[in-house]
Amino acid sequence: MAIEFGRIEDVIAFAREGKDVQAEIELRKQVVTQKVHPGDTEDMKSEIDMYLLIGVYTFRTGNEIRHVSKVYVYGVLEETPGVFWVNVNIANARLKMDYQRLRDANIAFEEKYF
Repeated sequence: MAIEFGRIEDVIAFAREGKDVQAEIELRKQVVTQKVHPGDTEDMKSEIDMYLLIGVYTFRTGNEIRHVSKVYVYGVLEETPGVFWVNVNIANARLKMDYQRLRDANIAFEEKYF
């Protein structure tokens, strides 16, 4: 049975109750188009192509499966490669913090990075 949880904190609290929790993470780069208010000049766009670096967690305990998605960083597709790699480093640092919280709650998982 799949249950949607909105936050990793919910699963951590569940694990701290003594439940055996296993986790898997899938990392995704999702492209989205953000609508923006057009500017006063013709060269301003009404849409911006952006990307989201997302961690999709699947938590298993007994017969239950719980899903949590978390956006770790977002950026603009037109940014320079240097800015993209800075954003990847930020996302990975945030992942490391979440991984530590999962380890502290005795949740088993394999670390993956963007």
